[in-house]
Amino acid sequence: MLAENTSFNVHQAAYEGRYEELKIKVLANNRLLTQTDDSGRQALHWAACGGHEEIASFLIEHGAPVDSADDCGWTPLMIASSAGREQVVRLLIGRGADVNFQNNGDHSALQYASSKDHYEIVPILLDHGANVNMQDNMGATALHRASSKGNVRVMVRLLQCNMCSVNIQDKEGNTPLHLACEEERLAAVRLLLEHNASTSMVNKAGKSPLQMTNTSLRHLTHMNEL
Repeated sequence: MLAENTSFNVHQAAYEGRYEELKIKVLANNRLLTQTDDSGRQALHWAACGGHEEIASFLIEHGAPVDSADDCGWTPLMIASSAGREQVVRLLIGRGADVNFQNNGDHSALQYASSKDHYEIVPILLDHGANVNMQDNMGATALHRASSKGNVRVMVRLLQCNMCSVNIQDKEGNTPLHLACEEERLAAVRLLLEHNASTSMVNKAGKSPLQMTNTSLRHLTHMNEL
């Protein structure tokens, strides 16, 4: 939640893109740069959320920490990646943001971009060193997230990375193919099979990917028939 509007609310101004007003106030009181709201977020978090590149640049230039984490461990880069703010993502990375920072759930900026289908942001993160196989606290990777949502454009970009492991299992033993089958994501299933996803690996419940499906894939006797 944004901080209560008592006099000047730096978080609200950053989110709404009120650059000139914010600039005057911050130059007069640089403590506003690191003032936190009740979620532990600073003005840069809200500028990233609102997609205001000029404000984000100003805040960083005047001392706002680029990797400050809120109470849940979210950095401005995570927020910008999740919200689809491409130019802010580029700015933050250019100013040294850690692309592999993980929040309290061990989620990364790449995982959020992949889950939200921000296919234009995924290669930016990868090109700047994002670990494509990083796992969260449930063992899921960015490919798990994209596969379960059927975000094929994101999946293509992840799989184009030579380091992407298609058969990593999460804590339940599910591979991305398991999740794509469970959610009936036919295009995602096809793509994973084209990249040698295993049809024989079983999860902790003893199920193969095909056994995870309920309807549209049930008639298939071999995954390779897709």
